[in-house]
Amino acid sequence: MTSPDALNSNRTLARVASILDAVDGEAVSATELAKRSGLSVSTAHRLALSMVEYGFLRRTESGEFRLGHRFVRNAMEQAALPRLAELQRSTGETAQLWVRRGDERVCLLSVDSDHELKASLPSGSRLPLPAGSSGKLLAEDPEALASIEQHGWVESTGIRTPGLGSVSAPVIVRGRLLASVCLAVPLPRVSESPGHDFGAAVIAAAAQIAADLEQSPNT
Repeated sequence: MTSPDALNSNRTLARVASILDAVDGEAVSATELAKRSGLSVSTAHRLALSMVEYGFLRRTESGEFRLGHRFVRNAMEQAALPRLAELQRSTGETAQLWVRRGDERVCLLSVDSDHELKASLPSGSRLPLPAGSSGKLLAEDPEALASIEQHGWVESTGIRTPGLGSVSAPVIVRGRLLASVCLAVPLPRVSESPGHDFGAAVIAAAAQIAADLEQSPNT
């Protein structure tokens, strides 16, 4: 015999699944969620807010619900990996994808340089904001935004880690800053500066990822 707790858990999971099915890549109001899921408006709204807290959904500025970062991250990783691999091949340096999580940035993907001397941080690494070029960019530091306006990239030279430089460019989809593409370079291999040497390639990679994500219903 199934216990009451198990029945309640199954019922909750079924309701969560029905809300995810109701969203299905669109921005949906609480009223529409209720209509599509068969739940009452109050129940759909309450569950949707709880799902926002855990990253399964997110709220738009108009108060509608979309799939959250747990799903967007997967779409972003799929879009970004081939672009980062191409960036690494064309420059010979370590290419990374960073996202903001609270007061930290998280490395979602890293394609390491083949050089013996290289910058290397594994996927899942966390660093405080606003350290580094990606940190400044994701923190929307005023100097970083000014550099984006002028150059399209943000650079850092030996500030977070002596002997290491980086240049980052934003991944912007539908007006939202979703991530940062970063190329990390040992300073002995830099001619002028990380930005002037590699900025154009990093901008191109970020723009390609953004273009791919524009086609995804989950972003």
